[in-house]
Amino acid sequence: MRTIGIIQPNYIPWRGFFDIVHEVDVFVFLDNVQYTVRDLRNRNRIRTRRGDTVWMTVPVIGGRNQLIKDVKIDGTQPWILKHLEALKRSYGSTRNFQEYFDPLCEVYARGFTSLSGLDIALTNTLSHWLGIETEFVNASTIPTTGEKEDKLLQLVTYLKGDVYLSGPAAKSYMSDELWEDAGVEVRFKDYSGYPEYHQISEPFDAAVSLLDLLFMVGAEAPDYIWGKYRQKTGLP
Repeated sequence: MRTIGIIQPNYIPWRGFFDIVHEVDVFVFLDNVQYTVRDLRNRNRIRTRRGDTVWMTVPVIGGRNQLIKDVKIDGTQPWILKHLEALKRSYGSTRNFQEYFDPLCEVYARGFTSLSGLDIALTNTLSHWLGIETEFVNASTIPTTGEKEDKLLQLVTYLKGDVYLSGPAAKSYMSDELWEDAGVEVRFKDYSGYPEYHQISEPFDAAVSLLDLLFMVGAEAPDYIWGKYRQKTGLP
């Protein structure tokens, strides 16, 4: 069985994103759909020592009337410095900080002008730190003619997938008949059972960027996503 996962590029995503990446044979960055503003394409959250959670946002040029792959970063703003300083303030004294911070700086230093290019490069780097060996593909490199579900199905069939692994939110609107007729099994990811871990402040926030987990537990991070500490209870 060949399993395919498809998600829009996200900025330093949370651990559930990487749980899907780890579980599939091929992961597709859905970069040729409409960009959504005030979304996870260009921002994500980290914890602070004050006990709250703050956004780190990549400034972009233009609005929603463009495809994700065409979105450009606003290089006139010192956002990289702000993000790195925010990470230092929150996690600088953690045991694993320098191990990840230095190579993270090297990624930012590549000078990305494309938002999707930045997102994909960071996702590749974080996946490597987790030991993930999944094949990555950009949707924009695959010929498709459909929209929405038709587009997803075309991507899966082009990649010779037998199984499509989707996020659980899609369960309410996906057409079983469409996928059944194509001979593709649809599975929905179970995000339950992620264990808590010690964060720099309370209360615990499960939805922050994966960087939080890496800085706090280091090489044990996979154990808190799909490994020995994960307690899967199944979807309701």
